[in-house]
Amino acid sequence: MQTDCNPALFEFPPVGGRDVVASFDGGAITSDAGALLLGQTDRAIRLTERFASCFADTRTAELVEHPVETMVMQRVVGIALGYEDLNDHDQLRRDPVLAVLAGKLEAQRSDCAPLAGKSTLNRLELSRAEPTRYHKVSHDPAAIESLFVDLFLEAHTKAPKQIILDLDATDDPLHGNQEGKFFHGYYDCYCYLPLYIFCGRHLLAAKLRRSNIDGAAGSVEEVARIVAQIRRRWPRTRILLRGDSGFTRETLMAWCEANRVDYVFGLARNDRLEKAIIPELITATIESIRTGRTARCFKDFSYTTLDSWSRERRVIGKAEVTGGEANPRFVVTSLKRSEAGARHLYEKTYCARGDMENRIKECQLDLFADRTSTATMQANQLRLWFASMAYVLLCALRRIGLAHSQFADATCGTIRLKLLKLGALVRVSVRRIKIAMASACPWQDEFALAHVRLRNAIG
Repeated sequence: MQTDCNPALFEFPPVGGRDVVASFDGGAITSDAGALLLGQTDRAIRLTERFASCFADTRTAELVEHPVETMVMQRVVGIALGYEDLNDHDQLRRDPVLAVLAGKLEAQRSDCAPLAGKSTLNRLELSRAEPTRYHKVSHDPAAIESLFVDLFLEAHTKAPKQIILDLDATDDPLHGNQEGKFFHGYYDCYCYLPLYIFCGRHLLAAKLRRSNIDGAAGSVEEVARIVAQIRRRWPRTRILLRGDSGFTRETLMAWCEANRVDYVFGLARNDRLEKAIIPELITATIESIRTGRTARCFKDFSYTTLDSWSRERRVIGKAEVTGGEANPRFVVTSLKRSEAGARHLYEKTYCARGDMENRIKECQLDLFADRTSTATMQANQLRLWFASMAYVLLCALRRIGLAHSQFADATCGTIRLKLLKLGALVRVSVRRIKIAMASACPWQDEFALAHVRLRNAIG
């Protein structure tokens, strides 16, 4: 006897003598239930509320369906959840968990969804410094830049004795006709050249720049702004700048020396520098031949350029021989010899800057900070700030909710995969909203721990 075929059911091979069928009739289900932790983190540090306060909204209040704070939350949380495109929000605008985070289960108008779609969010990203007839929402770049430093300062319960600010420039490849694009010979592509400043895992600045400039261009202004803001809160904290040879510029070093800021920068090698460490290279070569392994020696000496430096400075030369090949490297620093020996300064202080590259990878690979595909630099800078705020939000979740857990040092991408992308059934009743997450989730203990810690942080 022939069975009736239900076109709404999808049949699969039987298992254990039972038919396997599937259908899209499960009701309100989300794949992002872990976003509830992002909502708690946001309440703890008030990120999206304060970020939204950097925008001015001149729209007619009674006609506004989606407030700026809701749109900012959507964009920041959406990026943290892995939704890089505004197009994604045409589906996310009806997601029940994001609606819970927005505190809005239903739209005021019958022809709207609870959350904003791609067009509304696009107008937010295209906002300008001053509102116009067709751009009613504007933003304050200075206020946004200041907020990054404020969030960093508030993450500490007391002023540290010393902090290290890492500077680095990276490429942001472009594939269209964006404003300000130039071909960069080193990166071999058309790109922007954003400047990042970190303190450990904390992001303090993400400045979008054209690529036809020196890698250190604008660094003095950014560092001066950040240092001034830090010293207003922490006047006695010692500050050390750290960067590669691209930041070894007279203007930056002279500013540091005039403003009680220490530095250690890479120094591009030249014939004079290499000649200065010939005895150490000979010693390292002999040691390498004797042991069959890499050998290195260090030399601590004073050095100045022929005309670009205003004074002599302390330089550390690393004379290293690897596989029979000389590999000399140099750093210049303002630290005194009594404060840091040559080997320790190079191996422990300077080389630790490599970890900053992992932070940039998190921003660009996990949180799409290089998604700068709009036409203007101003809009692309705002996109970079949205991605950067998503990074700050996830770092706060990691710092507050996941400390001393197996995710304490996890990347943003790992936290998203393990704790945020959780399937759940959402049931809405008169009295409560129940989000029933998958019983087989292997990270339930970590989720529960983060929830308790974040709830305590909110107070």
